[in-house]
Parts: sequence; structure tokens; C-alpha cells
Amino acid sequence: MSVQSEPGVAATTSVAPEATDGEPQAATEARTAVVQAAQRATIAARALASATRGTKDEALHVLADALVAARAEIIAGNAEDVERERANGMSPGLVDRLRLDSGRIAAIAGALRDLAALPDPVGEVVRGSTLPNGLTVRQVRVPMGVVGMIYEARPNVTVDAAGLALKSGNAVILRGGSAAARSNEVIVRVLSQALTGVGLPADAIQSIDAHGREGARELMRARGLVDVLVPRGGASLIQTVVTESTVPVIETGVGNCHLFVDAGADVAKAIAILLNSKTQRVGVCNALETLLVHEAIAAEFLPGALSALGAAGVRIHGDEATAVHVGEGVEFEPATEQDWATEYLSLDLAVRVVPDLDTAIEHIRTWTSGHTEAICTADVTSVQRFTTELDSAAIMVNASTRFTDGGQLGLGAEIGISTQKLHARGPMGLAELTTTTWIVQGDGHVRP
Repeated sequence: MSVQSEPGVAATTSVAPEATDGEPQAATEARTAVVQAAQRATIAARALASATRGTKDEALHVLADALVAARAEIIAGNAEDVERERANGMSPGLVDRLRLDSGRIAAIAGALRDLAALPDPVGEVVRGSTLPNGLTVRQVRVPMGVVGMIYEARPNVTVDAAGLALKSGNAVILRGGSAAARSNEVIVRVLSQALTGVGLPADAIQSIDAHGREGARELMRARGLVDVLVPRGGASLIQTVVTESTVPVIETGVGNCHLFVDAGADVAKAIAILLNSKTQRVGVCNALETLLVHEAIAAEFLPGALSALGAAGVRIHGDEATAVHVGEGVEFEPATEQDWATEYLSLDLAVRVVPDLDTAIEHIRTWTSGHTEAICTADVTSVQRFTTELDSAAIMVNASTRFTDGGQLGLGAEIGISTQKLHARGPMGLAELTTTTWIVQGDGHVRP
């Protein structure tokens, strides 16, 4: 089978690949499907790259309205996913992350409308000058082209990725995982059909979920057809994509996030920050996983903090110095070295009392995943050292770790939290889904 393509789409990819000796039929079918989806996405990306901001913003509002109109169908499909995964033993925190209801659909639609209100990054001049020889030089933001997304158990990410890709002028190919398969099937269909209402190609939003893990593997190998790949999920998924992909990857990371309560911190504020960081929503990457407490404030802070955590259902994995402050109604077990390395994504928290800021910084350097660290302190010197001596994607001062989020930081929705240091770091919003091109304008200039 061949696929019609515009001039410039590589002819060698317009024909379905032949099966190799011993290769399962499913792998061949997945490769064919991914190649064809990428070809269609390449054509769609060209249309998006030249779309005006007005067209893209109108499309975002249309997508938001379509989601709200289809909420009954989306919730019904999501209920199938939730029931199946609960029966399969998925943790309560991850089930909560998977679940959609009318309120969450309204919030997801609202995020699309918020994106429409943000400036369009495409065409932004990053820098520019006129050289002494008269050449005008500009570095301008342009879309990536075709963005691949591999993620798991997060149907809201389907919408966020589609919206961010649209606003930044990219087509997107989604692989959302089996846990949210029914939810994503409905959502992608609703979104892609809605695009045609504003004259944009439905192929700008596609899913390869039907092809399972083979489809994900082929997406990772689609170098030359897919311009960038973004994984979002657990450590094993991210590591698989990073190590196996031939497509350039923007690496997102797991969230082993820390909070350090310094000597002299405001106890009431610190407890509020602690509870929000840990319990506001547990199955997310910016939830708190380790609490470090300066020994000078431990006797004042820990009894109330542990009691509040216990009342919220949090199980404490603590060191010996923490154990002496555990009261009635608090579930406690001794911490092991593994606890310091764990992203629980559940109502579990590792707690350690440390003698000073140096020890807290060293602990975080040893065990952090590079996502988010927070400090509660009134000491300016502590703030300065904490923010300069640590090297995570986000550092909070007297604020919850839950603020590491594109929407909370004014970026609109996000496609993920990048913990790498190349191109994009922290919440990946619109600008992070663009690259740049150099436009050099002369008047018959030749190089001497």
C-alpha cells in the first residue's frame, strides 16, 4: 500500500515496509502504520507552520468546546479504563491520575482556552542585528515539525500535548499506553475531527495506540519522519525511550522531590507547604517524596507535622531521630537507603533529621532526580546557598513543590517537566516546542 505525499516527503518511506525473515507480522504492521502516520503528520505540520495565530487560537477554542460537548462519551470510555486498571491492581494514586470526570474535563478544556490567550511563539525574534556590512540577521522561532509523545495512564496529557503542539505549529503523534487506551481513543477522535471545522488537517493529531508496544518501538525508530520525541511517565519508560530511540529525545524525569525545613523556619507555613506538597495530589511527578528537617527545629516542627501527615493517611519512612517524634495515629516504619531513592507516587514519605544545611544539600545531591527541591527558611544565606548549590530543574523557596507545573508558572499547559540541561528544562511549554532558524537578508552581498 502506498500513501500520497507532497513533494519533499522521502519517496523511500511512501511504500509499506516488507516483512523481514522471522519478523512478527505485528511488527511489520506497526512499522507501516507509524510510517504512514508520520507522513500524514509531516504534511499536516506544513499547514500548521503557516497558520496564523488567529486560526490556531480559534482551533483551540473549538477543541475545548468539542471536549466539553463529548464529556459523556469521554467519561464512559474512561470508566472502562479505570475499572480495568483497578482490577489489575493499579495503585490508588495512579488510578486517580487516570480518572476523568466532568470537573477534570472542564479543567482540561480550560487549559486549551488558556493556551489561546498566550502569545504565539512562532515568528518570535530571539535576537537580531544589522552587521557592519549591511546584512540583517535574525534568529526566529519556528515549529519543530512532527512531535512524537510516549506516555502512560494520563489522558489529560493527550489534550495538553495536542493543544501545545497546535499552538506551536507542530503536528503530534501520540502513544498513550494501554491503561488509558479507551479514554485516549475517544479524545483523539474528538480533537482530530474538531480540527477540520476550522480548516486545519485532522492528521495534525494522531494516535498509534492501536499498535501497542510495537507501535511505540517504531515511533522511536522513525528518525527523519519524526523530529523530536518526548517521553513522559515512570523511570523505566523514560529510560527505554532514551536508550532505544534513534529520534532526538527531550528527556523528562521522575520526581524524587525534596523539602528542607531549615532552622528558624515559620512552623505553621512549613507544615502547610509540607501537606500541600505531599497530599494535594500524590500520583504526580511534583509531589513531595522526602522531607529533611534541621535538628535545631525538629522538636518544634516534627510532632505537629507528623500528626498532620498521619491524619492525612501518610505512612512515614523515617530515621531514628524522626522516630522519637512520632505520636499516636501515625503509621511509621524505619527508613532504608532505598527510601531515599524512591518516587513513591503514593501516601508515603521518607523523613530524615539532618544536623545542618550542608548535610541537607549533600543528601539532595545524592538522591535527587533533578526535578524539584524546596526550602522553608527565613535565612537569606540559606536561600542563597540552597538555590545556587543545588542543580535541579526547579527550586522553590517557601513554596510547595506542586508549583512546578506549566499552568501554575504561567506557561499554560505543559508537555512534561524536562530534567535534562539541553534545549528545554523544567516545565515544557510553547517555546520549548519550537526550534530556531536564522534569516539573513542582504542586497547582493557576497563573502569577500
